[in-house]
Amino acid sequence: MKILHTSDWHLGRMLYSKKERYEEHRSFLLWLSELIRAEGIEVLVIAGDVFDTAAPGNVSLKMYYDFLTDVRHYGCRYVVIVGGNHDSPSLLEAPKELLAVLNVRVVGKANLDDEVFVLNDSCGEPSLIVCAVPFLRERDIAKYAEGESYSDRSARIFESIRRHYELVVEAAKEKRREAGRHLPVIATGHLSVSGGKTSEDDGVRETYIGSIECVGSEIFSSDFDYIALGHYHIPSRVSDSVFYSGSPIAMGFGEAGQIKRVLIVDFEGGRRRISERSIPCFQRLESIVGNREAISKRLQEIVASAESVWLEVVYTGSELFPDLASWASEQLVGSKAEILKVQNRRYLDTVLAQEDAARPLEDLNEYEVFDKLLCSRDFPEDQKEELKQLYRDTVASIKEREI
Repeated sequence: MKILHTSDWHLGRMLYSKKERYEEHRSFLLWLSELIRAEGIEVLVIAGDVFDTAAPGNVSLKMYYDFLTDVRHYGCRYVVIVGGNHDSPSLLEAPKELLAVLNVRVVGKANLDDEVFVLNDSCGEPSLIVCAVPFLRERDIAKYAEGESYSDRSARIFESIRRHYELVVEAAKEKRREAGRHLPVIATGHLSVSGGKTSEDDGVRETYIGSIECVGSEIFSSDFDYIALGHYHIPSRVSDSVFYSGSPIAMGFGEAGQIKRVLIVDFEGGRRRISERSIPCFQRLESIVGNREAISKRLQEIVASAESVWLEVVYTGSELFPDLASWASEQLVGSKAEILKVQNRRYLDTVLAQEDAARPLEDLNEYEVFDKLLCSRDFPEDQKEELKQLYRDTVASIKEREI
């Protein structure tokens, strides 16, 4: 079978609360449909974070269901979708019986009875075993133990994740025995695995499964022929069988200029071939960094190009430039370019004259804000570390309740 691996669509996402991404996502889904037709893709695997929030809007939902309804007309026989940390398991699974009529398999939360299944080829013969493992929430895989230490909790949760994949492998082997012949096995995951790539401003939310930030790729059995991961937005190869496909569009200016990809896995004649296809850029993002002269030159070039570009302007000159935002906007009058983010580092350093103001609050995530607060207080170092762990677990619990 020929399989396409994608993830982290984040339908409904806005760029810095200013720009909707609907047109980019529509263009991506149209491109993806045409690629499925051109490549003869039989199985589409979406490895989590279909939506950007647990309560996506009607436009995002319609885009999602329209795609699932239409993709079979492009030759795709099966779609496998697992939930990510941004997704609501109940929302994803609510229509799964209806979607099953379209050969769409949805696994929103951990459930071994739903995760392992066999897909048949066009002749009705067993051809592929899928282990559709979603984002593993602590409440779904590990029982809370009152009074345990952080190290004990980390060890318990890590063991629960490892054990879950072990049980999935055992179920896959049983399916293979029932088939009476060797069948390739693919698995999914939505988590942080050591070796995956991240970048500043990529919008990746730390999952903090308990107090675990990353797991090693050794938790994946060698019986898996391919592991399709989601969560990190940069395409990367973790090991011979473990891959992140990355997000289809740039999540922030930290990803500006990055080539986005999908991965194609072909099992034919007992051999596995992995290839990648580059996704076109549907909306160009660019970060301009420099002094007044460098910024002005680049803005003039963009105006002359008549391209639609969303911009971040970062001023690093030595002179004060308090009216940077209005000055930069004036340079683009009449063009298709638009400035979405401005950083005036020199002005902030000089006028505000304090470290906490060197970065705007909107550029700090919830963990960085707490770390800065701790640094401003005279706590012993060991207490600071304990408070950080408590805070991380509190944030993780809040996020789980939101979903």
